[in-house]
Amino acid sequence: MHAPRKRSRRMWARIAAALATLLVAAVAGVAVAYPSVAATTCPGCYGLTELEPGVYAEKGLSGEQREQIHRTVAAARDRIEGFYGTPLSSPRLLVCVTDACYARIGGKKERGIAILNRSVMLSPRGLDTVIASHEMSHVELHARLASGAEVPQWFDEGLAVVVSDDPRYLRPEAAGDRCTTPPTGPLPVTLEQWLAAAGKDATTYAKSACQVHRWLRSHDGRQGLLSLITRLNAGGSFTS
Repeated sequence: MHAPRKRSRRMWARIAAALATLLVAAVAGVAVAYPSVAATTCPGCYGLTELEPGVYAEKGLSGEQREQIHRTVAAARDRIEGFYGTPLSSPRLLVCVTDACYARIGGKKERGIAILNRSVMLSPRGLDTVIASHEMSHVELHARLASGAEVPQWFDEGLAVVVSDDPRYLRPEAAGDRCTTPPTGPLPVTLEQWLAAAGKDATTYAKSACQVHRWLRSHDGRQGLLSLITRLNAGGSFTS
């Protein structure tokens, strides 16, 4: 009478072991194929340590480097709040001061990048308020958009340029019209189109920022953006 029970227990043990093996393999596969996703999930697994709540950086930093990170993050958060109001997002920030660290967590040649619209990675070349707030703007915008609500990629990127007040693509506020390069045709709608266009034309960011800046100026600025988000979340289309 006990033999069938023993066989059943052995069978379930083998099934559990197989499932555990598959789970480990899946996690390992994600870590290899998408190290940036794995790093934002487990910063400590990639040699990062928590400097302050939600902010991780490589170990062995000098006091000056730590202070620079604290200042940059605080200024970027202020810039996000200054535009959007009370933030809805709280992205995990992964900050690298060496290229080796950035490569280890899956970074490429970019200065910074938003991961899955939930976290932000900053390279040694992106450790400044403009780059940090640009990437954090992407996260904040998508935190405010309901599932299924979308904006064109040019609007997302152009808005991030405006929010971050990027002097590479915008004139000073005192200029009134801050456009450096007005758009002369359709702007990239999808991420794939954006990557292709921005890779070929360095003015793509400036053109998108110009379009967004002029739209905000004629739609009551931040309030116009919040109204747009409300309409999109209610099922409205961006083009309307």
